[in-house]
Amino acid sequence: MAREIAEEVLAPEAAAVDEELRWPEKGMAALRAGLGGLVVPAECGGMGHGLLAVAQVGEATGRACASTSICFGMHLVGSAVIAAKASRRQQEHYLKPIAAGEHLTTLALSEPGTGGEFWLPQTRMERVGESRLRLTGAKSFVTNAGHADSYVLSTLAAGPGKPPGQFSCTVVDATVPGLEWGPPWRGFGMRGNASRGLELRGAEIADWCLLGEEGDEIWYVFNVVAPYFLMAMAGTYLGVAAAALEEARAHLLRHKGARAGRSAAGQPVVQHRLGTMWARVERTRRLIYHAAVEAEIGAPEALLGLASAKAEVAEAAEATVNDALTL
Repeated sequence: MAREIAEEVLAPEAAAVDEELRWPEKGMAALRAGLGGLVVPAECGGMGHGLLAVAQVGEATGRACASTSICFGMHLVGSAVIAAKASRRQQEHYLKPIAAGEHLTTLALSEPGTGGEFWLPQTRMERVGESRLRLTGAKSFVTNAGHADSYVLSTLAAGPGKPPGQFSCTVVDATVPGLEWGPPWRGFGMRGNASRGLELRGAEIADWCLLGEEGDEIWYVFNVVAPYFLMAMAGTYLGVAAAALEEARAHLLRHKGARAGRSAAGQPVVQHRLGTMWARVERTRRLIYHAAVEAEIGAPEALLGLASAKAEVAEAAEATVNDALTL
């Protein structure tokens, strides 16, 4: 299904999405309708898949449009976070609509002051009365900003008697007053991901929007956020590398060399270069898929495998694109 959507919907829109910095509404609608509940448990109407499916779907969509792939990937990560310890009310309000293709979610974890250490949020969460939570702070690089129906946030408990460093996760509906979006981020790649900063100016949410228990954020980060985030990105990058390899191969088969009737693909040096590219992409694919399976069964060094896979595929995508351009 992901391949079909990628070929029929994502690919025809990809150039315009990139050139115009346009959020891929058409592609996201198709993916949300068909695969929006990919990681939502079956009891909530979802497909019940895990990390391997996220990587495989990411590769299929990344081949056609990296922007759409990363936008949908962040929806899948957000969905997995909500599902991990979802209450009955959260299942009804978020997971069932997500599974039905009616709700788009995303992450809002990074902050201007903490950079890559996104597990150390400074956004303050304090109780207001008996059943309300007030959020104050700033987030950066929120993918799907202004387009999602909900945002998964990380927070720091504030108020009298609160222990230092008590980090928690919440989910915030897009309609909550007090959410102010900054200007769009103009990147060099994945230019349609609608990434923006978010100011939370005393935004108030119901306390049932707290994910898990207070202080659970570190558990979420290492058990859900990091694995799913790494696989969503790794799948997208793998799709980019695979697409570059396919483009290079197709070009060489079309291109005629100096000798009449002989394609450039028939030259031994070119064949060796293309074979090296294929091997790089294939071994990276196997590393990603193996790391995903290891993580799903709870292998002791699973997180190391996931992080290594993401690092390897970033280098593989860059090298493969450079080789493709050279050829």
